[in-house]
Amino acid sequence: MKRLINLKPTPPLKLGLALLPFVLLAILYAVGSNARLAANPDDKLLPSASQMGDAINRMALEPSKRTGEYLFWADTLSSLQRLAKGVLIAATLGLLIGLFTGSLPMIGAGMSPLLTVVSLIPPLAILPILFIVFGLGELSKVILIAIGITPFIARDMQRRAEEIPAEQLVKAQTLGANSAQILVRVMLPQLLPRLIESVRLSLGAGWLFLISAEAIAATDGLGYRIFLVRRYLSMDVILPYVAWITLLAFLVDQILAWSNRRLFPWHFQNNG
Repeated sequence: MKRLINLKPTPPLKLGLALLPFVLLAILYAVGSNARLAANPDDKLLPSASQMGDAINRMALEPSKRTGEYLFWADTLSSLQRLAKGVLIAATLGLLIGLFTGSLPMIGAGMSPLLTVVSLIPPLAILPILFIVFGLGELSKVILIAIGITPFIARDMQRRAEEIPAEQLVKAQTLGANSAQILVRVMLPQLLPRLIESVRLSLGAGWLFLISAEAIAATDGLGYRIFLVRRYLSMDVILPYVAWITLLAFLVDQILAWSNRRLFPWHFQNNG
């Protein structure tokens, strides 16, 4: 008799087990929604699937009477642009800071304490400062995302750089490589696949900062729309928007994972 700890699901069973919690949640929601709507047809807390479908149809397939835009897609595009800009800045700064602090002891000795302190500052606490300094436009929102996740990426890159075997650096120096060549040709290629993994891990925080900034000061975006309609208790809009944000986050994560494996297959061969 096999012990439970040794049992492994077959691929079909694994897929079924993965889908089971979502199916149960959907059933539980449907039961709760039907019960509340039966008691009060005007209840807004748990809208039915048809009510949410009508709301998204109105937001995504019908142009706004005020602006002529398809609000759902305009919000999505605005949020993704802000997120992409912030993450790109954070990834670039995090890679450079981590590379230099993890590879050059003199720079690491001076920068590591500062990096540790900066990483402890709650980014949302400085959001008012960003609004004062940079205004309420796009720049402040992008900077919040960058400030929020750059320290995490930088510290992760620093650790990864420090983990590169010293034997590789010695061999490169034996072959006549100078410091710049070692950084660019030995260390940087090994950090790039790990950078993408670090970005994937930081995306959750990036979405949090994005939604927070949009909720406070924006005229479009997914976070803006959610906090705008909350005053009307429009759960038929809020719940689909939350589900859409979750799906977007999942898709971005999977695209990054796929890209990483395509761009750096040797990294995954060496690391299983």
